Amino acid sequence: MSAGRRAATLPVRFFSRPAEIVARELIGTIMRSEVDGVVTAGRIVETEAYLGESDPASHGYLGRRNTRNAAIFGPPASWYVYLSYGMHWCANLVAAREGEAAAILIRALEPLEGIEAMRARRGSVADRHLCAGPGRLCQALGITRDLDGRMMDGSPVLVHAGPAAEPSPIRAGPRIGITKAADWPLRFVLAGSPWISRP
Repeated sequence: MSAGRRAATLPVRFFSRPAEIVARELIGTIMRSEVDGVVTAGRIVETEAYLGESDPASHGYLGRRNTRNAAIFGPPASWYVYLSYGMHWCANLVAAREGEAAAILIRALEPLEGIEAMRARRGSVADRHLCAGPGRLCQALGITRDLDGRMMDGSPVLVHAGPAAEPSPIRAGPRIGITKAADWPLRFVLAGSPWISRP
């Protein structure tokens, strides 16, 4: 299945808004990667918003900068990619204003294109787990630190509007996998999707 190769990428103005709004509206969009000539794509079904300097769970909390988190302070619609637990790459799109350190973590995709390539990259896992989690989806789409700091438009990984479909409710709830401000309702999921990282 082709995941909209000719569709325009989401514009910078889409990301130049509060992270929680962008995170909600990314649900249902298409994330498409072309790495080493291999195309993979999926529908975004789960995101988390991180609000920047005021958010204790954000990598940019209190404006603390270092070489590893510099990209989160970049312009909206740029990528921030970090290594989680020394093992898994996690991909975020920067939102709001440059310097604010607000970003959206892409947490899960519904696989649409290049599923055989995803299976090869992920090993012997059920299709349900190909992209169910931020580290898993980065592995499935071939995303590494090489993407960090790049503007999304013109990079090997693009996000664009999905095809028209019956509207499905989007649910908000606490963020997961963190210890600070975990109860803030900044995790967004496509209700009823079997592809999210966890219920």
